[in-house]
Amino acid sequence: MTGGGPIEAATAELARWLAGAAGDAVPVGPPAPGPAADGLTLWPLELRPARQTRGSGGPEPYRLIVRYLLAADGPKALAKLDRVLVEATSPSGHTLVLEAGDPALWVALGVPPRPALLIDVPVQVTHPHEPAPPVLRPLRLRQLEMLTFDGRVVGPADQPLAAMRVEVVGQPYATRTDPAGRFRVVGVPHDPEQPGPVRLRLTGRGQVLTAEVDPTDPDIVIVCAPPTR
Repeated sequence: MTGGGPIEAATAELARWLAGAAGDAVPVGPPAPGPAADGLTLWPLELRPARQTRGSGGPEPYRLIVRYLLAADGPKALAKLDRVLVEATSPSGHTLVLEAGDPALWVALGVPPRPALLIDVPVQVTHPHEPAPPVLRPLRLRQLEMLTFDGRVVGPADQPLAAMRVEVVGQPYATRTDPAGRFRVVGVPHDPEQPGPVRLRLTGRGQVLTAEVDPTDPDIVIVCAPPTR
């Protein structure tokens, strides 16, 4: 047995432990239907669910229980089974289940009933986790400035437009123009090393339009043309 997968590796490890406990090698295979060979046989019988855990440090392994059937083939194998039972009930032993006397189990295996134990072995399937790439450059923190700027919204012939809703696109801030068409925008993040325009959305008088303004301009004027009919 190569121990390539998690179930195969668990089976090989259990077989090694049983060989030490019983004092003889324990082959992996179903109980023999022929004459008793006076030995133990180990067979993975079923997969059972186990409690899963969740963590925040990467993907958690998938957990399950492999239930094995350890059968005694022949009268002389009882002494080996007895030694395994004593060893398994020690603090460092395995979890035993004394339910291997179900007649339907032996009918399914096609062999006469015989003394046997069920052994539960926890198994986990671990997925490879890609480590985070190393930081090759020192971290550089930049503090953004919070800008406040004023502007006006006018129509044709420099007519001030009042009650126009002015909002910063992508930001929760919004305000409205006063009777003189003026507005003030407060608390807009601004990177002094990468300056750029601020996109505004204006709503009112049956219009919705956007405008990009330079927040450092001391005289921001946005002209709203009347909608075409």
